[in-house]
Amino acid sequence: MYDSLQKLNEIPVFHFFSEISQIPRCSGNEKEISDYLVRFAHERNLEVIQDETLNVIIKKPATQGYEQGPTVIIQGHMDMVCEKNEGTIHDFNKDPLKLRIQDDMLYATDTTLGADNGIAVAYALALLDSTDIPHPALEVVITTEEETTMKGALSVDPSHFEGKMLINIDSEEDDKLLVSSAGGLQTILEIPIIEETERAGYESFTLSVKGLIGGHSGIEIDQERGNALKIIGRLLYDLSTDFSFVIQQIRGGMASNAIPREVFVTIAFPEGEVDSLQEKIQIWTNTLKNEFAISDPDVFVELKREEGSLSTCFSEETTRKVITALMLLPNGIQNMSMELKGLVESSVNVGVVDTTKTSIIIESDVRSSVKSRKYAITEQSRLVAESLDCKFTVTSDYPEWPYNPDSALRQLFEKVYFEREGKEIEVIAVHAGIECGIFIEKIPGLDAISIGPDTFDVHTPNEHVSIPSMLNNWEYFLAVLKEMK
Repeated sequence: MYDSLQKLNEIPVFHFFSEISQIPRCSGNEKEISDYLVRFAHERNLEVIQDETLNVIIKKPATQGYEQGPTVIIQGHMDMVCEKNEGTIHDFNKDPLKLRIQDDMLYATDTTLGADNGIAVAYALALLDSTDIPHPALEVVITTEEETTMKGALSVDPSHFEGKMLINIDSEEDDKLLVSSAGGLQTILEIPIIEETERAGYESFTLSVKGLIGGHSGIEIDQERGNALKIIGRLLYDLSTDFSFVIQQIRGGMASNAIPREVFVTIAFPEGEVDSLQEKIQIWTNTLKNEFAISDPDVFVELKREEGSLSTCFSEETTRKVITALMLLPNGIQNMSMELKGLVESSVNVGVVDTTKTSIIIESDVRSSVKSRKYAITEQSRLVAESLDCKFTVTSDYPEWPYNPDSALRQLFEKVYFEREGKEIEVIAVHAGIECGIFIEKIPGLDAISIGPDTFDVHTPNEHVSIPSMLNNWEYFLAVLKEMK
């Protein structure tokens, strides 16, 4: 039992995890954490490079007796998904995470924990800070914007590296070796807003879908959890068959790679039909509780009358386009792997909808371990956009990580695990975007593996990591380095 953060922080890995938890590091806001890593290296007289996208590379010479060993690249990302529970007062741009222990798990309080991928940063810092851990020459690279655009890894200059072995620490299952992952990209559909003045005899209401669990759009896409944006599309379409209303504002989801838990739509609705609307909302809550009884039993729809009213609203045409896009954009599992039982091969997550001054933005995350299917899903979404006369953009296209049957690095990890545990380690592939594929494309002949401790509910405010697993995985990692003479 771990009952004190103070005692836990006496362990180097947890000390550094706690330290970086004080620093803002949402995707796209990594300057402060990047500068912290540079200072860390300077204070220890280690060679450090900070590039234009704020990636940080820190190099440490081999310890005595390991000078002839292979140079090893240690890799993770410094950014995190920033989500919080509704009503939580927390500014991710300046407020530290409030860590807490529950049983043998480490949580943040009402926010994401950032174990994805603060674990990699903590491991790397503890290793770089050490004076008694045997290891070969190290090239630690901590990238930016992994959770949003993969911009950091995509922009890394491969000439900075000598190593041909890469250990990525962005996996989320202990006692398993990750050897392959999906490629992915992001799509952005922009619906231009045509406005009209507020309608006489109409009231403003906010429709909300709440109570969903959400989760990582790669790791947990096979859990069939409810997607708030797809649900609100269905609800609005159903309402449009019985009532005349227009949308005034819509927002939902926090990141394209997180299954959206909540959505809020403000609509202008006829005053005389409010009772019928309320009855319809109750029917929808009952319907959703039935549909998602297993995956999201707490889902509900909420209707709230707005005291003031917006001076304008979307035109009927714009309202129709929003509803149509949310209804028709592909979402969820598209294909299952025929090679690895239970592995999702291709999926898409409609992750974010937001209203700007000129347009409604819908962002989706497409994943596949088969490149052609990744692009087929993308073209399906493009056709939806074109049929609605909307702008469609593809960004952050990153490659899949193919399985390497001849990986010497995998064999070394398997050997060390067997010697420690007396059994074979499970080798897995994952339906998530891991930066290994990008580095393999950049560095010819690179051999890669990914490890990490048991982490749960990532990309949600319930994110937590197993403390014993974090320590066990750390010791396993060090045992492998010790073998690399």
